[in-house]
Amino acid sequence: MQITHKYKPTILRLHKRLLIFSLSIVVFLVIILTKAPTSIQLDASMAAAPIELPLSTIGRTIVDAKGKVVLPRGVNWFGMETDTHAPHGLWKRDYKEMLAQIKSLGYNVIRLPYSVAALRSPNVSGIDFGIGSNIELQGKTPLEVMDLVIQEAERQGLLILLDSHRLNDQQIPELWYGDGFTEADWIDTWTMLAIRYKNQTNVIGADLKNEPHGKASWGDNNISTDWRLAAERAGNAILSVNPNWLIVVEGVEKNVPDQKLPQHWQGGNLEGVKRYPVRLSRSNKLVYSPHEYGPGVYNQPYFSASNFPNNLIDRWQIGFNYIASENIAPILIGEFGGRQLDLNSKEGIWQNELVKYIQKNNLSFTYWSWNPDSSDTGGILLDDWQSVDLLKQQLLSQLLPFVQVQQPEQPSNPPVSPTPTPSVSPTPTSTAQLKVTTEINSNWETGFCVSFKITNQGNTKVNNWQLAFNMNQAKINNFWNADFKQQGAIQYVVAPLDWGKTIEPNQVRDTGFCANKLGSDYQPQQVAAVSI
Repeated sequence: MQITHKYKPTILRLHKRLLIFSLSIVVFLVIILTKAPTSIQLDASMAAAPIELPLSTIGRTIVDAKGKVVLPRGVNWFGMETDTHAPHGLWKRDYKEMLAQIKSLGYNVIRLPYSVAALRSPNVSGIDFGIGSNIELQGKTPLEVMDLVIQEAERQGLLILLDSHRLNDQQIPELWYGDGFTEADWIDTWTMLAIRYKNQTNVIGADLKNEPHGKASWGDNNISTDWRLAAERAGNAILSVNPNWLIVVEGVEKNVPDQKLPQHWQGGNLEGVKRYPVRLSRSNKLVYSPHEYGPGVYNQPYFSASNFPNNLIDRWQIGFNYIASENIAPILIGEFGGRQLDLNSKEGIWQNELVKYIQKNNLSFTYWSWNPDSSDTGGILLDDWQSVDLLKQQLLSQLLPFVQVQQPEQPSNPPVSPTPTPSVSPTPTSTAQLKVTTEINSNWETGFCVSFKITNQGNTKVNNWQLAFNMNQAKINNFWNADFKQQGAIQYVVAPLDWGKTIEPNQVRDTGFCANKLGSDYQPQQVAAVSI
């Protein structure tokens, strides 16, 4: 089966936009440097129960060093596996700001793809060294760029899952060797990284090989193709030098004895685990990781079945989730994503169903992708590399700890990502030098999302500002790019983060929130922005 590539690694696909979107809410990491397991604060609202690293597994769950259940839920930020040898978007954004925005949206882990060729190369490209702190990356090798990204992720409270995505910079190989590289090259790269980051505790593990497919088999004991045996060799080699890492093993595409389903995604077939489990020297470090996509990536026959989408639940249970249901090991869906989010298109239906499935079954995931330059899925970021796809973030925010903590009364299966139906026209409000435009971007039966655009229409810069509004029958459950605080029964005050306080003449700052409706009088009123 031929599946289209999930991205085109080129900076030429960037589309410049007029609006300069704000960057992120910075939530800083608390690190205790002792000989005991490192404490990492993954959510400011969970300060009473920080995660104690390293992670391990008990049955279907991932747990921290104190046995507390952890749900890694994050994004893929790709680029180090392409010919740039660096995460994409750094031609547009500072890497620290990028990480801060990921954190601000509620994600706690980044799956960071790389290629073996990149880590052996002295050169990086696609980085603008003239913006922000990207200057720190100048003159660095790809491996040193990886170091700095990981270190900054730790400071900001983000976990890192390393992903051996490619061997060369051009394509995903069927097997763990080929394209001019041997199995020894692949394993040696992993052991090098395991040693290098042994004391970098926010690096939680190794996704051993991205999407085995084609000739890759599982359970047939063919030494040249049996991915299960190769995963054991690599996993045990890593654990011999770094016993703290999780070993994340994807499935294959086909070639599993007596498999029940005729079609699987590349890396998505874990049917063989029940009869042929991966055997590691430390069994409590094993996590299985399927990949799952919709018809926007490839129109599998089951999307046209008469019982779609009801057939999806059985597929997911047979293909991978029986592993969690039978308490064999945890499941982390390493990739899923797509452009369509509505409840009419097949891709939109598939994606909404999978989000509900992840929520119901308490699964971990890393969404594909953070990047907008994934050709057939798009990303959480839009093409300007700053603005957030609000409907996509709204869909995923149900699964994020930030939302669950802020809104504990939220129902277990709220409505998700309908086609946006703005109920009001954009409303500009002027207060001296600043103008704020309010727009309801998305509106459904029980909730809505609002954006505020604050424009400096004067001739001098504003050094600090504040936005205020009243809102009667609604409760905010997620916000971005500013600090929203309720004062009194209906008034809200919005303060910029440090990086967003200054607004140059004609510059626009963008912030917003999503909320649950508590009645018909839910729209923000008396919205005003002032310089202070």
